[in-house]
Amino acid sequence: MSEQWIEACGVEEVEVEDVMRFDYGDRTFAIYRTDRGDWFASDGFCTHQNVHLADGLVIGTQIECPKHNGRFDIPSGAAKRRPACVDLQTYSVKVAEGKVYILV
Repeated sequence: MSEQWIEACGVEEVEVEDVMRFDYGDRTFAIYRTDRGDWFASDGFCTHQNVHLADGLVIGTQIECPKHNGRFDIPSGAAKRRPACVDLQTYSVKVAEGKVYILV
């Protein structure tokens, strides 16, 4: 299967330092806007216990899982605080004409 840019949301749908859920086909993603206004995307579920990260808290450039407070680095997907110990898959993001796209 080839990669393609998929429209995830409008820029107005995600506040600065926030996250939203995006479902596409049978996959779920998390779309982030950091405290600097930068955009990122990752798989939507925590690698520890499959809780959706869109219910979590964005703190600077980290996302904190709502269930056990594990943290991940948003740009790289790296697990930063236990109990999360498996990194998230991340995806390229671009913004064009007020829309946010991810490469899947």
